[in-house]
Amino acid sequence: MIELISVLIIGAILFGIGLYGALGQTNLVMIMMGVELMLGAAMLNLVAFWRYLHPENFSLQVFVLVGMTVMALEAAVGFAIATQRFRTKGSVEMEEASDMKE
Repeated sequence: MIELISVLIIGAILFGIGLYGALGQTNLVMIMMGVELMLGAAMLNLVAFWRYLHPENFSLQVFVLVGMTVMALEAAVGFAIATQRFRTKGSVEMEEASDMKE
């Protein structure tokens, strides 16, 4: 059985990698992957806390399922925007995407 601190360390490492991906990259796909990694790390920590603190309470599992649904919707919308941007402009670099404001 894995200790709680080990799971939290793995979650922190994944969140750090995701934060770097979201803040340090200029490509829209890489930014979205970073955000997804951060959300995944948060879900991992939520499941770990549920498992080790209140395994008889299922409300946190429902919250994690809602979070996973939001992650899937965010990825679908983001990739649709990236695909459309790539088809029209030929690039998904955020520095060149200032025309999306208009």
